[in-house]
This record gives sequence, C-alpha cells and structure tokens, in this order.
Amino acid sequence: MAKEYEGRAVGIDLGTTYSCVAVWLDQHQRVEIIHNDQGNRITPSFVAFNNEQRLIGDAAKNQSATNPENTIFDAKRLIGRKFSDPVVQRDILLWPFKVISGVNDKPMITVKYKGQEKHFCAEEISSMVLTKMREVAEAYLGSPVKNAVVTVPAYFNDSQRKATIDAGTIAGLNVIRIINEPTAAAIAYGLDKRNDCDGSRNIFVFDLGGGTFDVSILTIKGDVFEVKATAGNTHLGGEDFDNRMVNYFVEELKKKNKVDISQNPKSLRRLRTACERAKRILSFAFVTTVEVDALFTGIDFCSSITRAKFEELNMDFFNECMNIVDTCLRDSKIYKNDIDDVVLVGGSSRIPKVQEQLLEYFKGKELFMGINPDEAVAYGAAVQAAILSEGCKNVPNLVLRDVTPLSLGISVSIEHIMSVVIPRNTSIPVKKTSRYSTLYDNQCLVNFLVYEGERPRAADNNLLGSFGLRCLPGPRGQPLEVCFSIDENGILTVTAREISTGNMNMITITNDKERLSMFDIEKMIKEAEKYHVEDMQFLRRAKVMCELDSCVYNMKKALKKKDVNLILSPQEIAKINNAITVAMDLLDKNKKEKEIDVLEGYLEELERMSKHLISKANNFIFLG
Repeated sequence: MAKEYEGRAVGIDLGTTYSCVAVWLDQHQRVEIIHNDQGNRITPSFVAFNNEQRLIGDAAKNQSATNPENTIFDAKRLIGRKFSDPVVQRDILLWPFKVISGVNDKPMITVKYKGQEKHFCAEEISSMVLTKMREVAEAYLGSPVKNAVVTVPAYFNDSQRKATIDAGTIAGLNVIRIINEPTAAAIAYGLDKRNDCDGSRNIFVFDLGGGTFDVSILTIKGDVFEVKATAGNTHLGGEDFDNRMVNYFVEELKKKNKVDISQNPKSLRRLRTACERAKRILSFAFVTTVEVDALFTGIDFCSSITRAKFEELNMDFFNECMNIVDTCLRDSKIYKNDIDDVVLVGGSSRIPKVQEQLLEYFKGKELFMGINPDEAVAYGAAVQAAILSEGCKNVPNLVLRDVTPLSLGISVSIEHIMSVVIPRNTSIPVKKTSRYSTLYDNQCLVNFLVYEGERPRAADNNLLGSFGLRCLPGPRGQPLEVCFSIDENGILTVTAREISTGNMNMITITNDKERLSMFDIEKMIKEAEKYHVEDMQFLRRAKVMCELDSCVYNMKKALKKKDVNLILSPQEIAKINNAITVAMDLLDKNKKEKEIDVLEGYLEELERMSKHLISKANNFIFLG
C-alpha cells in the first residue's frame, strides 16, 4: 500500500470510558502504548469544568464526586445522535450533568465554567479527550502529532462516524482513517499469528467495552485481513452493568435507611465509583463489599454483593451479547467449528459470566487472552497509522477489507419501501448501481431519501440524507440510475442520473441536520484553542503561586535564625517582612486574582531579596 500522509501518525482508541493512544516505533519494529502524565496507559474519557480550570482524563475523574454536575463522561454515547432519541432520553436520567436540546434536535451538554453557563456538543467533549491523547503522544515523541487513525465501534452508523471525524478536526488532528474497533483488535492479534499457520485462519473478535459492544468475524490469510461479518450494539457495555448495580443499592438504601439518593448527584457519583470498583473485583472474587462513608446525610453505607447477584442483575445484557454473537455467525455463513480463535477485547470481556457463556457457545473452545483487552484496539490502530504514513519502513504492509455494518438504500414506490442497494456486511470500499424509474407522469423532480437499516419500511430505518434530481417531463417509468459508493472510512456518496438525458446530481451524505457545519467546526477549533490557552495560563499561574509560596516559606525560615539581627539591619528585616506580608496576601485565594505578570514580577523581586539574604548569610559565616 502506498504511503499517503506525511509525518508521524498515531493510533487512538477513543473509548466510552477510557481512551488509549499508541505509536509504531520503526526502530524497534513494534507498537508502543503511550503512558499519560499520570503514568497510566489508559486515560479516562472524562472532562470537567470548575471555577478555575478545565480538567481532562485522570484529573477530571478524580474530582467527579465533588463536582458531578460539571464532570462529563459517556460523550461517545451522545455523538451522532439526536436529543429525542429514546436511548439519549434514558441516559439523561442517569447522568449527573444536564443535557438539553439544541439546534436541529442536537443534544447539548450544559456545565458551569468560571461562573458562566457553557453549552458543548458531544463532538466538542470528544475533541477534548482526543486533544489530551494527542498531547500525551507529543510529550512522548517530542514532536507535533497531526495525523491519527481513530477507532469506532463496528456498528457505528454513518452519522456517528462523521461526528467522530469532526471531533478529530476540532482537536487539531487529521483523521486519516476511521477503523472499526474489532478490526483494529484483529490486527493486534494477527500481527504475530500471520506466519504461524498455513492457509487462512478464522477469528472471532468479541469486543465488550465500557459503552459499546461489537463482534466481528475475520479471515486472516498472510497479509490480508478480511472482515466477513459484523454485528453489535452501540449502547451496551460496562456502564450499563454499573447502572444496574447503582439502582440495586439505591433501592436497598430506600428499604434499609428510608432515604432516596436518586436525585443527589454527589451521592450517586460516589456510589457509582464504588460500584465500578466492585464490578472489577468480582471478575476475580466471588463476593465484595461496596462501602461509602457519609454517603448521604451522614449515613455510612456498607453492603456486600456476590458475583451471582451481579450476574442476576445483568443476565439480560449477557444474553443479548450472545444473541448478537449468533447473528454475526449466521451472517458470516461460517460454522462455529470453523472458528480458530475467539479473541476477547474490551475491559468488560473480563467478566467471568461472559467468558462462561462464550465457552459454552463455542463448545469449550479456549478463549484467546494473549493481548491486553484495554490496549488491543489502540495497538491495531497504530499499525494502520504507520501503514498510511511516510517514514515507517519496517511496518507490515497489511491489507484490510472491512464491511459496512448496516444495509444502505433508498425509499421507493408510493408505499416507501426500503430498496437496498448495498446489503449489510458488504466488503468496503465498494461501488454498486441500481436501476429505478419515475413514479408519475410529467414528473420534473425526483427526491431521493437515503436510509441505513434492516427494516422493510424506509421510515423505520435511519434517514441519512436526501437530494433531488431534475428530470424532463414525460410519461412515468423514465429510467433512473442510482450509484452508492463507500470509501475506506465507510463514508457514503450517492449519485443519481437520468439515463435518457444524462442529467446528474449527487450527495456525499453529510447529515446537515445532525453533523457540524464547517462554520461550526471552525468556531469550535477557535474555542478549543482558547480553552488550551486558558489551561496553559492556569498551569503557569499555579506554577508561579507554588514558587512564590516556597520562596515565602524559605524567607520566613531564614528570618527565624538567631543570627539574623547580626546579618541584616532592622530596616532590611522590616522590608523583607513587608514583602512577605504582601506575598502572603497575593497567595490568599479569597483575594481578587492578580494578573500572572504581576505575580511573576513580584516573585522575581522576592527571589532577589532571598538571594541577597543568602549572600549576606554566607559572607557573615565566612568572616566569622
């Protein structure tokens, strides 16, 4: 495959709960998962706002219990969706932050930042997480990062994929490829397996993450990775398991303590954190304790939960996972016995009940756990990024053949039947053409409504976009040709042509009512730059305040020495004491904030006094 993009490119797994960034190291011929500033290889997909600054990642999650209304998570569950979507309406009831309907029914997240109310769309919040991942990569590489391969769930629709690209653009990244998460995980699995067997190898990727669930079946033969089928649910994962536990303990509190914490965001956030911890423990223990001190009005909450109870609470979710597994296998027309490996991806794939059901379904076939489920997706994305970027000479030249997750077509006939042009699980890139005709005599305009979905009635599917084609008046039945084309990123272009005249019109599905316009994107890029400047100013101010505090401490310590009256005159001591008083006044958080330049100027003055004091002390000791 020819190198297409200049400069270093990274792979980013933009997850619902955690994100991860990786890069191909040409000199070592391997992928490096990059640790963040906290030393962690995965970063929480959290963004928080307060009266002083914006926080992203670990810092945002760590303060979520004290600032739940302004701490945003699960933005991936909003991206590319409408506010009126029933899924969004259900989620709103569980989130501590406020979500309102914006222009064209776009969900907008409302927070308070520096005393002002701010509205953000899901793309903006996701872009902040992507910005954090870009900065993590830049700190490791020591150079700017502009290009990235970003992963999405295999079952993300057209709108959600484009919204993810928009988020990358706002973050200052050129998203050179959107790649499905199970496909990326398959690369991580298959990179070392390609030469271990003769012929082809069928692998089943089971990807159960924090917020989405995907399964894919791929056939690996040499350097070719071909997706045979994919299925999934973009709203099923660890967050749902946490919600069930939270609801269970909320009801327990009602029964035991006669209190209802369902409307208290801080209490719910603390309980959710404890439930998430318990869920992880239950992956290797049979019972654990959920304990939160002073959870609500002084009540200390302590309760236990068994693995069996956790499984009972979430059994319908686990069963839904297995139904999707069965659907994918049927679509692929590959038998269970022909699957060589079942690869587990995503943190929630560690749940014992999930593994037990998979073992039973595949009749005892050993599950492959040789790759880190939290890092596999970013690993595969980094390999794909290296393939597409210049400068990487030792990367395997893999060929990826992915599939479209949903059927694509148009509404036809008076009954508005869904006419499928590209069936689901068709290999992409792909180009297909279908013939249609006008419905009425003297029809001058034909409107094409483009849908994705599996329902027979067009209106029951997801409307991607529409466009019109002008025709010459004539008897009905004038021939028309409609061409659907999908590129490597799964982006759809639809072209319509009147055969008799050659008149044409086309649309690259942009979902104008849901997707950001270029004006919106440019505006958000400027706002992102503004927030970055504010973040840097806050860090600069915090550094100055810390250095000023340290300088004050050292000078006060020096003034307490018994020989200070021999070193300094009373006037000098009074001057230093006055300077310390002013500095302490500046450090007082209750005082009106001073400009950073004022603080830096005063720090320089105080440091000069400190050096003068030390110099005099040294001279005094020397002369003595």
